[in-house]
Amino acid sequence: MVSTISLNLIDTPGHVDFSYEVSKSLASSDGALLIVDAAQGVEAQTIANVYLALDNDLELIPVINKIDLPAAEPERVAEEIEEAIGIDATDACLVSAKTGVGIRELIDSIVDRIPPPVGNPDATTKAIIYDSWFDTYLGALALVRVFDGSIKKGQNIKLMSSGEEHQVLDLMYPHPMKKILTKEIQSGEIGIVVLGLKEVAVINVGDTMTDAKDPALEPVGTYEPAKPFVFAGIYPIDTDKFEDLREALDKLRLNDSSLSYEPETSVALGFGFRVGFLGMLHMEVIKERLEREYNLDLIASAPSVIYKVYLTNGKEVAVHNPSELPQVNFIDRIEEPYVRATVITPAEFLGNIITLLINKRGTQTKMTYLNEDRVMLEYEVPMNEIVMDFYDTLKSISKGYASFDYEPMGFKVGDLVKLDIKVAGEAVDALSIVVPRNQALPRGRVLVKNMKELIPRQLFEVAVQASLGSQIIARETVKSMGKNVTAKCYGGDITRKRKLLEKQKAGKKRMKSIGKVQLPQEAFMSVLKMD
Repeated sequence: MVSTISLNLIDTPGHVDFSYEVSKSLASSDGALLIVDAAQGVEAQTIANVYLALDNDLELIPVINKIDLPAAEPERVAEEIEEAIGIDATDACLVSAKTGVGIRELIDSIVDRIPPPVGNPDATTKAIIYDSWFDTYLGALALVRVFDGSIKKGQNIKLMSSGEEHQVLDLMYPHPMKKILTKEIQSGEIGIVVLGLKEVAVINVGDTMTDAKDPALEPVGTYEPAKPFVFAGIYPIDTDKFEDLREALDKLRLNDSSLSYEPETSVALGFGFRVGFLGMLHMEVIKERLEREYNLDLIASAPSVIYKVYLTNGKEVAVHNPSELPQVNFIDRIEEPYVRATVITPAEFLGNIITLLINKRGTQTKMTYLNEDRVMLEYEVPMNEIVMDFYDTLKSISKGYASFDYEPMGFKVGDLVKLDIKVAGEAVDALSIVVPRNQALPRGRVLVKNMKELIPRQLFEVAVQASLGSQIIARETVKSMGKNVTAKCYGGDITRKRKLLEKQKAGKKRMKSIGKVQLPQEAFMSVLKMD
């Protein structure tokens, strides 16, 4: 008699932006595979996800992949796993997903070492939602792991975070080729629950599903909604496309409940949306999808983070947009979010990377040599410093070899000010940024210098200024285009030419008072390239 063993595998993303989904996937699992590249070794993202697995008390199986590569060093990588992570890697599975070497042994190891699911089949229903997506025909679908009891077709279930009740219309087992219909998902199993909902935002990843008539008292683990960390304004270049942008964001939100947005108006850019993202990668993916899938031409303002502003009257205000920062005389203090950054780099680039982290106001908490050639750094860094161009600069100075990961660690008081950019005397709200007070002058100078090169010349002089409140700290001038109004004057009295030049001067002065400067798209990206 041959016994059948079902293995339910979850492939989690490694990037820090999606660590929320990773944590919920791990909460629904009984074990985890720690897969490390045999050539590159331990990466910063590896360490962050290992800590999430350890927090959930999962059985970890170290796996060293790509052993078929000429540069593979499985012995060195095993030592790195023991040094950086602190788990025994002497019995790590050596595999090559490309050639199939070691796959059979890995599956045997999963069966032997990872404990089978446990649960009480007679208890009330308790299941965790660890993934959700939108289906055109079935609506919002929930992928769940049942811990206790079972879920039956036609059963009324309750979502514990919102308290909403819905009827189970259909149940399916996920399968790579075709979903398998079933009438019941039992304790220890996973399955797809069809509730007929029109929005995936109702089905929150990490929420607990229980029986509506006999609900469970405690949820599976703690639940907190995914919180955006990076905010940016997204505006259509063609102002008539505002409604198209709204529809596109609505459609993207059907499959991405972590996406949040609200309408906002900019004096310089018109109507758009203030969009909250999980991180920089999430922002780039969403903007790229909006442009490619929905044929939109967009301008994105410089990304910013959320600040806690404490006013002199004792109130606390959360500021997502630097242009919304209150006047200086009303502010008691400003707190900014900090992250715990982990960088793993070859030793030869150590000096340049430490300099970069210090320039980003980082504070070192740990430095560990994984071996004679690789170093792990831990720093506490303001999140505002890493949302601009930190990752690109890190990859540039390390020739692409350094890896970077971070996790939020709360708020700290900072000596921060709002840096405004004025073009022709008018402040451009989309170019306002929050900077440390001691860096306001150099950043203002660099920014107005960049803007001078990008703003097209007008028929009148254009002043580009950086200001802190009413104080101007830097200025550049875009020279006016000169038309030769004396070209048709051949000889004659000099007063004729002088009269024409004076008339031109008066006309430019009048134009300057009523003229409006159109800023190109590159001007709004210049904020990202200050360094």
